[in-house]
Amino acid sequence: MTDIQAQGTSTMPSFMQRIKNLFSHNKREPKIEVNGKWSIGIYAGVSPTDLQPEPAVMNPVLTASDVTDVHANFVADPFMIREGPTWYMFFEVDTIRDAGNIGKIGMASSRDGYVWTYEKIVLEAPFHLSYPYVFQCNGDYYMIPETRSVRSIYLYKAKTFPNKWRLEKTLLKGKRFADASIFRYHNQWWLLTDSGNTTLRLYASTDLKQGWKEHSKSPIIKKNLSAARPGGRVTIVDDHIIRFAQDCYPFYGNKVWAFKITELTRKTYKEEKYPDPVIQPSGSGWNKFGMHTVDPHQLEDGRWIACVDGFGD
Repeated sequence: MTDIQAQGTSTMPSFMQRIKNLFSHNKREPKIEVNGKWSIGIYAGVSPTDLQPEPAVMNPVLTASDVTDVHANFVADPFMIREGPTWYMFFEVDTIRDAGNIGKIGMASSRDGYVWTYEKIVLEAPFHLSYPYVFQCNGDYYMIPETRSVRSIYLYKAKTFPNKWRLEKTLLKGKRFADASIFRYHNQWWLLTDSGNTTLRLYASTDLKQGWKEHSKSPIIKKNLSAARPGGRVTIVDDHIIRFAQDCYPFYGNKVWAFKITELTRKTYKEEKYPDPVIQPSGSGWNKFGMHTVDPHQLEDGRWIACVDGFGD
């Protein structure tokens, strides 16, 4: 997540004027200038597509001020996973430095998924890292952070979970892959990734670490700012695949939509859009202007909990 940066306040036009100004820009390159920061909250609901602010949570649960080991500008792109009784959340920490900001991957922990404690930076590189898509496979923990600035998709493996990660494999290279989202379905690995906020590509492999090939129908989305860029964990419920997409029109980080993938084979792809956004800006507070990442998980009682991010005051 690098497209929106916090702006100064001294000469900032009104919010409505900024929204009107958006439509004068090229639709392929939406821009917005908003005085705010990204932070992280917790939502809950009866399904991964029906989520609301959790009443028991004081959102946001994590902000830049919680980061103690680097000088942080904002936190965003949260993904979480539970190991035993403890939840671990991984997220982008946009760090401030003289040569320009760079993203690192931070980690926080929680016993109940509601109250979070920042721990530390667990992954950094000479290039920008964000969107730390963490998942488990055969008892091991893996992470695919966004590394589009080096035109590659890297697979990291936990050497000691959750604190130490090592580069395991380069899965793909040659394009500015954004927000790669991986999932396993019918004995295949599948990977969705965006190019330029407008183009959604699909790759498949029988082996997590090698053999990735682009799908015959890829790119499956072209020139669509509202449906192309992944916006969270691909979730499978009762054999139904749900993918999440950022709505980047009329500005980046606006809201997140859900799509049900109704047909997925090596040769076919079909999907249907859910009628309402999964998450969207509230108009006030920590998520006043936008939301663009959701990671839902089902609890033992059937309810769903999700970490989300918001751009606001």
